[in-house]
Amino acid sequence: MRARLDAALLTRPPRLLHALLPGCEWTGPRTTPTGAPVVYLTFDDGPIPEETPWVLEQLAAFDAQATFFCVGENLKRYPDIARATLAAGHRLGNHTHQHRSAWATTRSDYVQGIVDCQLALSAVGLVESQGTGAPAMLFRPPHGRLTWPLLQALRPEYRVAMWSVLTRDYDPDLSPENCLRFALAAVRAGDIVVFHDSRKASARLRFVLPRLLVHLAAQGFQFHAL
Repeated sequence: MRARLDAALLTRPPRLLHALLPGCEWTGPRTTPTGAPVVYLTFDDGPIPEETPWVLEQLAAFDAQATFFCVGENLKRYPDIARATLAAGHRLGNHTHQHRSAWATTRSDYVQGIVDCQLALSAVGLVESQGTGAPAMLFRPPHGRLTWPLLQALRPEYRVAMWSVLTRDYDPDLSPENCLRFALAAVRAGDIVVFHDSRKASARLRFVLPRLLVHLAAQGFQFHAL
């Protein structure tokens, strides 16, 4: 019982984190202009051939748009998958070049990893408009770990996207059934939901994603990119 409670609490990070990292995006608009509820599905750590094309198939079945936070090294290995993701109408974001934690990396190395990943994104065809004067490029820190100085350095150029629902599909101690149960119980309109298109998450990702899409679509949700 305690393990299930802990997992349920981790699914929705405490709002205290919002105050510790001001300016980050934790949710999006709750509804469309016509009043339909919206959820924002995001996928971290790809692209990889074992998982990302399957995710694209699932999303296409529901006319769902999503955001993929890509690791630069994977972009360089599998550029065609990234191009296919863009061609399908999805959004790509920066997840650093080597998926290093900001808490265990020097600031200069971490920033260079962001730069290298952005170059890899540009190489696969991502073009971010700066016409509005607002940050156009998307960034999500690996593991959600960031420092105040890094956040201040990033904010002029990047939208820093966090999340309000963490599916924990990467956790081998969480059964696919519980992963789905906690996610469905947690999701509300406006939520940014995290999945991982990675080998580690595969068992839970492939169980949860199609069922979550079916459940939310039946409730009238639309699926938008950030």
